Amino acid sequence: MRPSPAEVGRWRTGADTVGGQWQAVDMSTQTSQPPRAGWLRWDDYLRVLRLDAARMAEVGRMGLEQPVPSCPGWTVADALTHTAAVYLHKVGCMRQGAEPLWPPGDLDDSLPLALFDEATRALLDELESRDPYSVRFTWWRDDQTVGFWYRRMALETAVHRVDVELAHGVVTPIDEELAVDGIDEVLRIMLAGPCSDGDQSGEQADDRVRISGGGRSWTVSMTSRNVRVTESDAGAVAVEVAGSPDDLYLWLWGRRSDESLAVTGDAGVASAFRRRLAESTQ
Repeated sequence: MRPSPAEVGRWRTGADTVGGQWQAVDMSTQTSQPPRAGWLRWDDYLRVLRLDAARMAEVGRMGLEQPVPSCPGWTVADALTHTAAVYLHKVGCMRQGAEPLWPPGDLDDSLPLALFDEATRALLDELESRDPYSVRFTWWRDDQTVGFWYRRMALETAVHRVDVELAHGVVTPIDEELAVDGIDEVLRIMLAGPCSDGDQSGEQADDRVRISGGGRSWTVSMTSRNVRVTESDAGAVAVEVAGSPDDLYLWLWGRRSDESLAVTGDAGVASAFRRRLAESTQ
């Protein structure tokens, strides 16, 4: 996650776009619900979002000028301003039924904490006012519902909360159930999403990697042209990576080293997998 959120402008291909911009969602026709095995309850997404946003603000009050080691070039103020902009952008997605401009206009970043508090209230109010099963624009064409934003914003906040904590050396764990869910999201949507199809990667790895944590396992099949993910612990793989959900999730997002993980197998494939992740999560 860098100054431009990973989702913005990334999956703008297919029949839902005109001139490179997503078009308004037809609320009368898109009613099917995507599979959500392993997702948290909607109230739990709101609960962890509130807690992590409050923690971000608390850490921000410790000092805004500290550099964020996980996001070179950022300060705590930048992390707060970016997250606030993401929140307001997603409020616009839900209100307009189409992708608003990025970044949102008229942002007053002179007071990052005030902006973050205002944006947090706006996001929570918007989510709480909508049925998570109602159809609204998202950048993930398989899930055009408000529920997508429940999940995505809870996970976005957890990672950026860790960013500001790293700046002050006060890191706290991510909620375990959320971290497991986040592993599933980053593998299935970020790594193996539509951006993985076609000649998009400089990595030539043609192998399988298994990620295991929190009682679940995912097998990632990679080529230079695509990535496929299945939830399974069956079959031979070149690399296995196992650890606690917190360590795994933050490692997948480049916020933690592999020192706390059990990594076995081909070191070259492991390095190629990590680089492929970096391509998918910038």
